[in-house]
Amino acid sequence: MNTVTVIGSINLDRTIRVTYMPKPGETIHTKETFSAGGGKGANQAVAARRSDAKTYFIGGVGRDEAGKTMTELLEQEEIDISGVATLDNQATGQAYIIVDDQGENSIMIHAGANNAFTVAQVQENKEIIQKSDFIIAQFESAIEPTVEAFRIARANGVRTILNPAPALENVPDELLAVTDMIIPNETETEILTGITITDEKSLKEAAQVFHGLGIEAVIITIGSKGAYYDIADGASGIVPAFKVHAVDTTAAGDTFIGAMSSVLTKDFSNLEEAIRYGNQASSLTVQRFGAQPSIPYKHELI
Repeated sequence: MNTVTVIGSINLDRTIRVTYMPKPGETIHTKETFSAGGGKGANQAVAARRSDAKTYFIGGVGRDEAGKTMTELLEQEEIDISGVATLDNQATGQAYIIVDDQGENSIMIHAGANNAFTVAQVQENKEIIQKSDFIIAQFESAIEPTVEAFRIARANGVRTILNPAPALENVPDELLAVTDMIIPNETETEILTGITITDEKSLKEAAQVFHGLGIEAVIITIGSKGAYYDIADGASGIVPAFKVHAVDTTAAGDTFIGAMSSVLTKDFSNLEEAIRYGNQASSLTVQRFGAQPSIPYKHELI
């Protein structure tokens, strides 16, 4: 069983289902509204835990009802939240999600407490990181604590996985220097490398840029086509996605990363097999509505 620590975002998701995306200035009726647990970090942690990884979380929530709801949801998943700070004068992160009948979504995020937990809080939870196999981070929370967490991980032989989403044009060099694996999508890859993804040749070229920054393993998710992987001086290829009818793509990428981390070996020797497992998990997620409610359990995948 892998031990996975996630550092990053915890959001209460408020989802609106519509037939189609409204145009600017247009008023339309909704089909359904609901709230659920979300945030890229929390989604990834739930996906790892539901695939039987021992899972820890480092982050922050506000001293409010949304924070209480989210900590209770994570505790119900048996995720260790001793590293989650409850912060005064901060609102818990929230996401406002619109999903249409084609399964496409638009998401607006209020970061709140996700951007308020500190480097000092990461240092207080150093022991959690040290006993992990993997630590996963995204860009929905403050960068400085993430850099510190990855530094601690690198110094202790813990593998670091960076999901650079939402994309930043200027990712700190000190973060990339302590990243073992990067998992962007096509858009994020273009922003980070300047290479437009059109075919396997451009995927390879982008991967080489990441390798040039010192990152050992690259996985570029390519939507319904699956995922391209490339290990420095090693194997590369495309692992196809499972063909399904998507109703809501929210949390698909987070499910992929969390599930994959639960079965990945620290030397990345089973990367293709781990990607296939992540693809299978995300193929179930997109057939269901909501972020965390849609994430599958291990028994659904074996």
